[in-house]
Amino acid sequence: MSNDGRCLIVYFFRGGNVKPAMKKLIATCLFIWLIFGFTSVCSSDDPGSELSSILYTAESLFKSMKGNNYTAVWGFLTIKSKNIIVKAVRKASAKAGVKYSEEQITHDFGIGGPLSRAYWDSYLSEFDPDMVLEHSRWDMGPVTDKTAVILLHYQKSKKPAILQMYKENGTWKVGLEETFSPRRILK
Repeated sequence: MSNDGRCLIVYFFRGGNVKPAMKKLIATCLFIWLIFGFTSVCSSDDPGSELSSILYTAESLFKSMKGNNYTAVWGFLTIKSKNIIVKAVRKASAKAGVKYSEEQITHDFGIGGPLSRAYWDSYLSEFDPDMVLEHSRWDMGPVTDKTAVILLHYQKSKKPAILQMYKENGTWKVGLEETFSPRRILK
């Protein structure tokens, strides 16, 4: 609430030529708003806050990519995307003569280790996050309790990319591999 709003309320309740019946009416209205209105605005069931959370997660992923914050990137991905990436890195490493377990790779990506850096550096050599952040228009597609779609209209493309979002354990995650499925091989 702004300072002007607070001053107005104080004026009403500390004099200000307001009759007692009017003070009761104002107090009742404020009470009802505090109980019902304010809680519904702040509720996690509010569609606006849900949409904000979806968009925040997607934008944060691409900003983390742009900033080479690979640990954060990993945190914004769905379990399925992580599993696909881990399997691809394991397969590429085995072809190069180095064997890692899926647990080792998962741990490395979680801490932004050398495998993670090599993978994301290679990924970002072919994908520019600014295409999404600076040169695309974002529109919300269908949203359910567990899935959402963000339509990314790149300025030079006729069709939008359909960014898949999934709610896992109460948190929105980006289905990066579910959206952009071509394999990226470590260089």
